[in-house]
Amino acid sequence: MSDALWQRQLTQGLADLNLELDNASQQQLLAFLALLNKWNRAYNLTAVREPRQMVSRQLLDSLSILPFVTADHLLDVGAGGGLPGIPLAITLPDRRFTLLDSNSKKTRFLTQCVLELGLKNVEIIHGRAESCDPAVRYPQISSRAFTALDNLVNWCGHLLADEGEFLAMKGQFPDDEVAALPAGWQVTSRQSLSVPGSDGDRHLLVIGRDSSHQNFTTGGESWRV
Repeated sequence: MSDALWQRQLTQGLADLNLELDNASQQQLLAFLALLNKWNRAYNLTAVREPRQMVSRQLLDSLSILPFVTADHLLDVGAGGGLPGIPLAITLPDRRFTLLDSNSKKTRFLTQCVLELGLKNVEIIHGRAESCDPAVRYPQISSRAFTALDNLVNWCGHLLADEGEFLAMKGQFPDDEVAALPAGWQVTSRQSLSVPGSDGDRHLLVIGRDSSHQNFTTGGESWRV
């Protein structure tokens, strides 16, 4: 796999996403991808092992939620190989990102990424979400390939600010998971994501607290939560 092909895929993908990134940021993204590819051989950081798929399924997939990242400090739970947290942090250097994972091998990799890429806006935490007790709760919490939605809000709800929201990345729209959300939580919006170079459905579910516990309607469908 040539660096030139990765560069072409990234340049075209960013254009398809209507994202403009300077050359330094693009080179950081590609350097991160190279680290991920290298460490993945030993640490099993991600299931994507075909180099030709990595730009699309790792970088561009992560950046597809960029328009919805509005907080000045985002927590990425179950950060794993740093997706979407590291690409978002590279792209938004003026925002802060905390990456949380319970697997020490993965947090070791993430710490190495922060050092090698010079990411001053990223903090790595090794631990379980249920055991974390932050001084200040987070306005946004992202998750990608982490867990079912009911687990997400049960395990991480105490980490979310009162008016905060979860940004849950999913493949096909998870009707069963939405129906299983516990009382007090609701899907406030749903977005179909278009990821250049990637087939299959991708969705972003924005989840917040619902003190009314009433039926609500979004995207033409209704759920009770």
